[in-house]
Amino acid sequence: MMKGYIVSINISEKKGERKTPVHEALVNENFGIAGDAHASSSWSRQVSLLALESIEKMRAMGLDVNPGDFAENITTRGLDLVSLSIGTRLHLGAEVVGEVSQIGKECHTRCAIYYQAGDCVMPKEGIFIRVLTGGRIADGDEIGVSLPQPADDRAGGTEDL
Repeated sequence: MMKGYIVSINISEKKGERKTPVHEALVNENFGIAGDAHASSSWSRQVSLLALESIEKMRAMGLDVNPGDFAENITTRGLDLVSLSIGTRLHLGAEVVGEVSQIGKECHTRCAIYYQAGDCVMPKEGIFIRVLTGGRIADGDEIGVSLPQPADDRAGGTEDL
């Protein structure tokens, strides 16, 4: 099983602003992170994730950016998030399970980061999950990855190679 780690958990009271790091959070099933403006049972983009490695790309372009500055809920380390497919399950800490619901996003307005750097990593390298099982998460928690199984494998079929 692939694994990575939670570097930072970030929340904001309003949409469209940088998020503030917190050291732990309650993640509610089919909702998102308690206290975050983007949490809702109305859509599948309940929690956003961005890799620290993506933030470091922006730092290499000369920007002074940190976890939460791209409005991501969870900053990760050690996982190639954009290589994950829709339906991949992420096991965050001991309790929380999420399912990848979207990779990347369309930016409707250019954010301050875009104007500073001429680019932004969240639309291309951020991912979103729908929360299947809630619980508590904290900085440093492990993230396990369960890749979706092809339909034949789920039905007990075999591969012909």
